[in-house]
Amino acid sequence: MTYECLIHEVKDGIATLTLNRPERLNALGGTLRDDLHDALTRSAADPDVRVLIITGAGKGFCSGGDVKAMNEAKEGQRERPLLEKIAPGRDRTLLAMRDAPQPIIAAVNGAAAGAGMNLALGCDIRLASTAAKFSQAFVKRGLHPDWGGTYFLPRIVGMAKACELIFTGAVIDAAEALRLGIVSQVVEPEELLPAAQALARAIAAGPPIAIRLAKRGLYRNAESDLRTALEYETFAQNTCFETEDAREGIRAFVEKRAPVFRGR
Repeated sequence: MTYECLIHEVKDGIATLTLNRPERLNALGGTLRDDLHDALTRSAADPDVRVLIITGAGKGFCSGGDVKAMNEAKEGQRERPLLEKIAPGRDRTLLAMRDAPQPIIAAVNGAAAGAGMNLALGCDIRLASTAAKFSQAFVKRGLHPDWGGTYFLPRIVGMAKACELIFTGAVIDAAEALRLGIVSQVVEPEELLPAAQALARAIAAGPPIAIRLAKRGLYRNAESDLRTALEYETFAQNTCFETEDAREGIRAFVEKRAPVFRGR
């Protein structure tokens, strides 16, 4: 599938979605929102895709909303569709990310500001280059966080730090993002995509049924009590135990060799 503002590539079970408006630091304007949602849903539905990577073209990951388009809407030069007021595309995209059975890795190559930071937070795992910067920039525009910022950020950094970052719009670098747990790895810019691909390959080599159930369980149980979590784990474990992948994993352990998982 060819998109106007996004590059979608699938290779060896890994779908790479590259936001492609480098001249605007991949701001979420033009067709990018729709392109991203379509590529996400297509990848999620593809049985051959085991992992997704989201990254940005050029120097930025995603600079957030398209402020120029916002200004045109405020000045009456462009009408904002009613659907975007009551059921914005960003919500559909984030829910598609959460509902996608495959793990999603953000490879944050540069500025991740406002909605761009929250797009990264909506991924399951985040890696950053040393050139990455993060900011909840909404307050600088007189706006409220969207793209899930008030949901994701406190769950990652704690409420007090989330308040500080959102109330000030402060810019933090990759090292601080690592310290706060926003990202799990920081590498040099030229090493970022190879590092994300290596992690994706490691996940893709695992048993896809077990990993998909684990992703569902992690997010489901984050909002559950212990009893409910244990009940889900029993369901998921019993499901996995009946798969060919479980038989292969156990057989490979006994035979002292690497398992080959086929997703069945």
